[in-house]
Formats: sequence, structure tokens, C-alpha cells
Amino acid sequence: MTRLPRSRARILAVTAVLATVAVLATMVVLRRDDFLGVVLAILVVLLAMTSGVAVDAARHQPPATPVAAPPQQVTGGLRGIDADTLETLDDPMMVAALRARLRDR
Repeated sequence: MTRLPRSRARILAVTAVLATVAVLATMVVLRRDDFLGVVLAILVVLLAMTSGVAVDAARHQPPATPVAAPPQQVTGGLRGIDADTLETLDDPMMVAALRARLRDR
């Protein structure tokens, strides 16, 4: 099933609502209790459902292209070191040596 573009969904919604109102007004004016009245009532229900679906499609925007997140800025002195590396370095002297080596780059 294909998605309706937002502009087409709006046009379909407006058209379906106007058609629903027109058929409902015709039903009220004619006051028919025969086969034509039943057909008009079914047509009102179908047009109302179509307008509801079209309004819902017009409200929901298609998913936009994902925006790339800006690179995160590391605020510490250990830039370029991931969490796994830090977990393996339990000794504070090893961390100090790694900081010194990164500063020299």
C-alpha cells in the first residue's frame, strides 16, 4: 500500500468532506425511505470513513531523512580513548602514562 503525499491527502480530505456534506444534505432534503435512501446512507458512511483516513494521512508527515548527530565533544583530557580502554586501566599510573602519551601527539 502506498502512502499519500501530504498535499494529496489534504485535497482528498477536503473533497471527501464536501462530498459527505452534499450527500447528507441530499438525504435530509429528499427524506426517502426506499432503496435510494439506503444507498445514500451507505455512501455517507463510506465518504465519512474516507475523509477520516485522509485527514489522518494529512496529519502524519512522512518520516524525514535522518539528520546526522553532531560529533560529541569529549570534555575530559582523555580524548580518543573509549570506555573499554579505561576499564582495563585500573592502575592510576597507567592512566597518567596514557594521558602523557596522548598529550605528546
